[in-house]
Amino acid sequence: MGINGVKKALAGFAVTAATVGAVAATTGAAQASAPAAQAAPAAAQEAKARVCTVNDNGVNFRGGPGPEYPVLGKVNRGQNMDLLGTQGNWVHGNLWGGHTGVWIHTAYLDNC
Repeated sequence: MGINGVKKALAGFAVTAATVGAVAATTGAAQASAPAAQAAPAAAQEAKARVCTVNDNGVNFRGGPGPEYPVLGKVNRGQNMDLLGTQGNWVHGNLWGGHTGVWIHTAYLDNC
């Protein structure tokens, strides 16, 4: 699922939460709390499980979301990274078996 898919899923979750809130107001909170509790972990797990893969060799990873930030190192094709977030065309994440909190341009990542 791409970033747009995650955004749609989160938007759907917001609608579900609003609906559950309306149900709680009219039928009692005890009946509405169970669906909300089950939906929240599923959305969190999906966003947390997002993995991007480097698609080229010698790709710089940086300390921030832009070319003005220092290069902290390089990675090669096939390196995986857990997605933490995005800013513009930059992806923030934790490299598997390596640096954490790094930034890589989207042009050098697949599945993001």
